[in-house]
Amino acid sequence: MTRQIVLDTETTGLKPEEGHRIIEIGAIEIIDRCLTKNDRHLYINPERNIDEDAFKIHGISTQFLADKPPFAEIAKDFFDYINGAELIIHNAAFDLNFLNHEYRWLNQHYPKIQEICSITDTLAIARKRHVGQKNSLDALCKRYHVNNKHRQLHGARLDALLLAEVFLQMTGGQKSLFDNIPLTPLRTQTNNKNTSTADQQTRAANLPIIHADDAELLAHQKYLQAIQKKQVAFGSWINKLETVDTMLTSVF
Repeated sequence: MTRQIVLDTETTGLKPEEGHRIIEIGAIEIIDRCLTKNDRHLYINPERNIDEDAFKIHGISTQFLADKPPFAEIAKDFFDYINGAELIIHNAAFDLNFLNHEYRWLNQHYPKIQEICSITDTLAIARKRHVGQKNSLDALCKRYHVNNKHRQLHGARLDALLLAEVFLQMTGGQKSLFDNIPLTPLRTQTNNKNTSTADQQTRAANLPIIHADDAELLAHQKYLQAIQKKQVAFGSWINKLETVDTMLTSVF
């Protein structure tokens, strides 16, 4: 069983070294390339103001986070949730830097995230596959035909869900997880009943696995046998043409 977690965060600013904090975490679990809905979505009180430039990106206000728990209250549950998984992150250095700072500030001897999880950076993958091209999440969504029209602002949960689809297509070439199948709201474990507009727009899919029955398998086998017979007949016809061609060449 391969357990992967697609992860994204939103923050009060760009650098935890300057005291900036995580305000939102979105994590989408994938097992054997299927979404499990065992996700995490957490809003966090950063216990400081949010930079104006950061607010323009994600639209999450200091007031909205006022009644949310601080990181210390969600730290252990989230640590246990990701422990041992492969983390799929776009521009992983940014999110890992913030997460490691958050755990370091707790002063409870938590190891670095890289010590408990393997890390896959989708930005690094994209740069190798699409040299010289834009490789932002929006650019990858466009390149892999992932519908992101509802992404007006950044949001950890929404971005993690979009990245999950991009990652599966980028690494396996499969079609969209969300086209032509019934969609249901993603089950989340939020720490408040209030949700943002981006949350309400987020969607996920049920992915049933349908196995062929005996009759379908038999029909498929007969179809393959019919193709094989046609190939044999065609090969025989080609051999006859080659024989005629040889005879005509010898005559003329």
